Amino acid sequence: MKIGVMLPLGGEDGPDGGMPGWRDVRAVAEAADQNGLDSVWIADHFFYRDPDGRMYGMHEAWTLLSAVAASTTRVELGTMVLCASFRDPGLTAKMAATLDEVSGGRLILGVGAGWHDPEYEAFGLPTDHRVGRFEEWLEIVARMIRGETVTFDGTYHHVKDAELDPAPARRIPILVAGHRPRMMRLTAEWADAWNTAWYGAAGDRVVERIGTLREAVRAAGRPEGSVATTVGMIVRDPDQPSVPDPDANAFGGTVPELAEVLTAYRKLGVDHLIVSPEPMTPKTVERIAEARKLMTE
Repeated sequence: MKIGVMLPLGGEDGPDGGMPGWRDVRAVAEAADQNGLDSVWIADHFFYRDPDGRMYGMHEAWTLLSAVAASTTRVELGTMVLCASFRDPGLTAKMAATLDEVSGGRLILGVGAGWHDPEYEAFGLPTDHRVGRFEEWLEIVARMIRGETVTFDGTYHHVKDAELDPAPARRIPILVAGHRPRMMRLTAEWADAWNTAWYGAAGDRVVERIGTLREAVRAAGRPEGSVATTVGMIVRDPDQPSVPDPDANAFGGTVPELAEVLTAYRKLGVDHLIVSPEPMTPKTVERIAEARKLMTE
């Protein structure tokens, strides 16, 4: 089982509970790269506004991930997940091909339909038919990065003889995040990997969600295991100051206890565990890497 970590993006992700800067992002990414973890991931938002109206600012995800690509040597680089509404499909495919080249073939293109209405409304993006728009967008992106010349005349997206030149040197894996029936159908049809999040210790809910993926893959007529299972987990380091808004689902046990939880996820058949650390610091990343070394067979 691969293990990766989320990178700071904005809001209160910084080491002092404030806005992280590029140095903070780079420090966490380098800690993952140097301590033997498999991947680093970054969310994609303009901002987040909570129900009380409090605003959390965010950096732009793709720019940060491109900089991380140039600052690391071995970890895979993923978006968790890129919002289809923010960038048109042809541009997204072109961006993916270029970043995969820059990173030496380390990109995992995680994508989703989006959900946070306030950022849509602030930036003038349509909130209607999000999954319908995503369905067309995903097909165009997937076909383009897999080497096709695409002509598509949909309700929301239109391309004519669109192709990538230069083409990607490899098949860039596509990850889709979602759990409702329509998103699961799209995952089974187009994706190489799927994500469900966010959890603490492995429990019945994640088992149920993994079962839903397997059913969708069977219904699509694809072989079992053809869509990799990735799960998002939140891990708190109790030896560091608490983050301003700790997640109630976060697992905060000792390093040996964390190793047991990681082992439990592996036994469920999880292919890639993506950890959101609290706090997002190199020290927390080192702690996760230590727990990985203690995992049992």
